[in-house]
Amino acid sequence: MKRTLLALIAFCSLSAAAAPAFSQDATELLRADLRASKTAILTQVMDLDGPQSDLFWPIYRDYEAELITLNDEMLAMITDYAANYGNMTDAVAKDLLKRGFAIREKRTKLLKKYSGKVQKSLSPMVAARWVQAEHAIQAAIDLQVAEQLPLAK
Repeated sequence: MKRTLLALIAFCSLSAAAAPAFSQDATELLRADLRASKTAILTQVMDLDGPQSDLFWPIYRDYEAELITLNDEMLAMITDYAANYGNMTDAVAKDLLKRGFAIREKRTKLLKKYSGKVQKSLSPMVAARWVQAEHAIQAAIDLQVAEQLPLAK
């Protein structure tokens, strides 16, 4: 599992670092590649048998569909940050803070919602493994995004 997550972190590093330099179409392709790689990694680390897979993946696809909406919100916020970086005002900074905290809260709420579904359909152990992997993946992505954004000044 450790090696698999390290491979995903390396992929995230390349994808996240390249995203700001690309067009919207290229960014969407990177995001699709990241989702495909994430699914491949999760397939490996979850180590589910056939019946477990049949229960887990539909739940995960629903989760991922909702997560895409939150990621769109985050991308829009980062775009606004970049557009206002040179002339940041207190009002803009306050709005960005509010939006950032709201997105993180929604992401946590979403993960709790779907971990509950995984617990009910499979088991708490499977849910814990998934949440642990999801946290590691998201932390890697968040770190790469943070490295690309200059601090507000």
